[in-house]
Amino acid sequence: MRAHARLEVAVTGLGLVIPAGTDPGSAWETMTRGRCLASPDPELSGLPVAFSCRVDGIDPVQELGLRLARRLDRFIHLALIAARQAMADACLEPTARLSHRVGVVLGVGSNSLATYLTEFNRLDAHRPHRVSPLALTRSVPSMAASEVAMDLGIHGTNFTIASACASGATALGVARDLIRAGACDVVLAGGSESARSPMTAACFHQLRALSQRCTEPHLAARPFDRERDGFVLGEGAAVLVLERRDHARRRGARLRAVLRGFGSSADAYHPTAPHPQGLGAEQAIHTALTDAGCRTQDIGHINAHATSTPLGDATEADLYLRLYRGTPPPVTAPKSIIGHALGAAGAIEAALTVLSLEHQQVLPTANLFRQDPGRELDIVRGRPRDIPMQAALTTSFGFGGQNAALVFTLP
Repeated sequence: MRAHARLEVAVTGLGLVIPAGTDPGSAWETMTRGRCLASPDPELSGLPVAFSCRVDGIDPVQELGLRLARRLDRFIHLALIAARQAMADACLEPTARLSHRVGVVLGVGSNSLATYLTEFNRLDAHRPHRVSPLALTRSVPSMAASEVAMDLGIHGTNFTIASACASGATALGVARDLIRAGACDVVLAGGSESARSPMTAACFHQLRALSQRCTEPHLAARPFDRERDGFVLGEGAAVLVLERRDHARRRGARLRAVLRGFGSSADAYHPTAPHPQGLGAEQAIHTALTDAGCRTQDIGHINAHATSTPLGDATEADLYLRLYRGTPPPVTAPKSIIGHALGAAGAIEAALTVLSLEHQQVLPTANLFRQDPGRELDIVRGRPRDIPMQAALTTSFGFGGQNAALVFTLP
């Protein structure tokens, strides 16, 4: 791995609220067990697919207070809790002097369809006077970043990125580039999403994107498995504190990792299907590696996008085999355990990649029994695998052909 001459951006804080746990420590411990967390979901009762991976163990009222919890939607609840964790982990408190140099960039794939479903029902019942005046401010994607800024007193750059399932990863890459450009010293970056809406579930079912294993939810998410039949809806949030390395050193902050490479691209091919050869995804990975000053052989493990769809996983496996001209490094697929959190997935998996580097372990993949013939990857399963590594790659690919890749290294 070549030394990078440009400004280094470190990860100095981490917040994680996912089905596996409501803080980084508990989430990591659960992820190492390698078991799918899908179960019947009361919110989806009566639908053709009525199970999901959901975040349990948090009480928004207890965490945020009654007034704040009531006026916000769930995806913002998750974002605020993760952001508070990340700031505490970084031992960082914006002051009036510094807060304009601190930014917030979050990825959210969609607005809150659960809120809109309720309000549209009131319109359909010819009761417009019953539509909540908070319907917009609690549900539009931009409010995730805005509410984090208001909650923490952050006055710097603030916006939300929506690039489908690549939103969270793209937010991290853009945030890093804001720091490199000198616009910020620190950025809280990541993503938040709650995909457990009846409308979301119905739409994805109609697209034939969801697994149909309704009698065995715990076996439904099967990335790279021959019997995969679609993904499992999930939810969660991850926020990373990205900070100029010299700024972090001056204040004595712990450096958890360095976000060294970022690449993005568009397939410009199809609204829902990936490019058959994965050319856009490959371009994003090449860009990230070049940006990081890395070669493919420098990457210790790949955190795959791997949603468990028949076409998507096949294209992704072919891509890694082609990229490495043989056997790629060990691969993990976290959506097999926690489902697909859509716009937040890339940020969640970036956080897990940072933890993998810290622990020098690759997480196991659940429900992998047999791979496609001719597409065999070295996928970790059963238990975590100890691997000495300096760098790791995480990928995110979304509807519309939006691709993002990130390279993290040890500090």
